[in-house]
Amino acid sequence: MSVNGSLTRRKYINIILPLFMGSVLAFLDRLNISYAALTMNQDLGFSAEVYGMGAGILFFGYVVFEVPGTVFAEKHSPSKWLVRIMLTWGVVTSLMAVIRTPMQFYIIRFLIGAAEASFYPVCYSVIIPRWFNETDRPKAISIMLTSLLVSNIIGSPLAGVLLGLSWLSLRGWQMLFVLEGVMAIIVGVIYIFWLKDNPEDVNWLTAEEKKSITEESKKEISEKDKVRKYTLWQAMGDKQVIKMCLIYFLWITGFWGFGFWLPTVLKSVSGLSNSSVSFLIIIPMTIALIGFIVNGNSSSKTGEKRWHVAIPMFIGAAGMGLGIMVTNPVLSFILTCVTAIGVYVGMGVWWTYPTSFLSGPAAAGATSLINSVGNLGGWFGPYLVGFIKTRTGSYNGAYMYLTVSLLLAGIFILTLHKVSADETVPKDSIPTSK
Repeated sequence: MSVNGSLTRRKYINIILPLFMGSVLAFLDRLNISYAALTMNQDLGFSAEVYGMGAGILFFGYVVFEVPGTVFAEKHSPSKWLVRIMLTWGVVTSLMAVIRTPMQFYIIRFLIGAAEASFYPVCYSVIIPRWFNETDRPKAISIMLTSLLVSNIIGSPLAGVLLGLSWLSLRGWQMLFVLEGVMAIIVGVIYIFWLKDNPEDVNWLTAEEKKSITEESKKEISEKDKVRKYTLWQAMGDKQVIKMCLIYFLWITGFWGFGFWLPTVLKSVSGLSNSSVSFLIIIPMTIALIGFIVNGNSSSKTGEKRWHVAIPMFIGAAGMGLGIMVTNPVLSFILTCVTAIGVYVGMGVWWTYPTSFLSGPAAAGATSLINSVGNLGGWFGPYLVGFIKTRTGSYNGAYMYLTVSLLLAGIFILTLHKVSADETVPKDSIPTSK
C-alpha cells in the first residue's frame, strides 16, 4: 500500500503538477481579459459588443488548430508540443499590451487561441491516459482542473492590484498581459526538463513501475479495441462524440458567458471598486474548488459519470436563472456562488468520457473535436451577453438564455450511454454488424 501510495504521489507530482501549472496560465488568459475590461474598455473606447466579440474570438483559433494539433501531438511528442504551445502563446499574449483598435484586439485574441489550441485535449486524451487508468482518471483530471479555480483565486486579487498601477508608461491592464506572457514562456522552458511522454522516459520510476504502468495502459487499449477499434474519422463521426459536441457547446456557452462577464456584472450589482470585486470573486471560486475535488473523488470511487456532470449543470442553471430575478446584492452574490459551483465542478469527470471508449489518435481527434465545437460557445456566450447588454441596457435577457443553455446541457448529458469502469464502450458506438 505504501509503495502504491508513493507511486501515485510521484505521478501527481511529475505529471499532474506540470499540467496544473500550464492550466493555471491557460485560464489566467481568460481571466485577464475579463478583469482588464474593467479599465481597458474605457481606455480604448471599446463597447460591450466589441469586448464580447474580442473576448470570445479566441475560440475560433481553437476551432481551426485544435484537431490537427492534438493528433500531431499524439503521433509524435505530446510533451514537446506543450512546450511549443507555452512559448508561442506567451509571446502572442504579451502583444495584448500594444493593442489600440478593435481589429487589433480581434487579431491578437485569435492568434492567442491558435497558439494555445490543443493544450487541454493533449492533456485529457494523450498524456493523462498514458499514466492513469480508467478508474483513476476522474480524480486525476479533476485535480488538474482545480487549476481553473486556483487561477481565479490567485488571478483575481493580482488583477485587482495591477489594474490600479502604472509602470514604464504601461497601464495596469497592459502589465497584466505582459506578466502572463512572461510566465507562460517560463513554464514552457520548465516543461523541457520536467514533462516526459512515456514511463520509459523518466528516472523517477523503477523498472517494475515502468513496466506495470505501460502494461496497464496497453491492456486498456486492447480491451477497447476488442469491442471496436476506431479510426480517427470513425471516432469523429461517432454518435456519442457528436452528441458530446452539442452538449459541450451548450455548457461552454453558459460557462464563458458567466465567466467573461462575472467581474463586470458583480461590479454593476454591488457598486464595489475594481479591487474589492477581484477579492470578492475568491469566495465562489474557493467553494467551487472544494466541489471539484469532492465530485472527482466520488466519480472515481463509484465509476458513475453522467450524474456527476448533469447535477452540477442543473445547479448552475438554477443559480443563474434565479440570479436575474433578485436585486439584493447579498442574495445576488450567493446565487453567483451557486452558479460557479454548477458551471465548474463537473468538468473533470466530463473529460474522462471520451477516453472511456476511445484511445490513440481516435481519442485525440474526438476529444479535440468536442473541445473545438464546444468552445464555439466560448465566443457565442460572451458575445451574446455583450450584444444584448448593448441593445437593451440589461444583462437579464442574455442570462436567461445562458440558463436555458446550461439546463439543456444537463438534460442531454443524461442521454449519453452509461459508462463505468466495467463497461468501457458505449453500446451506441458498437456496430451491430460487420
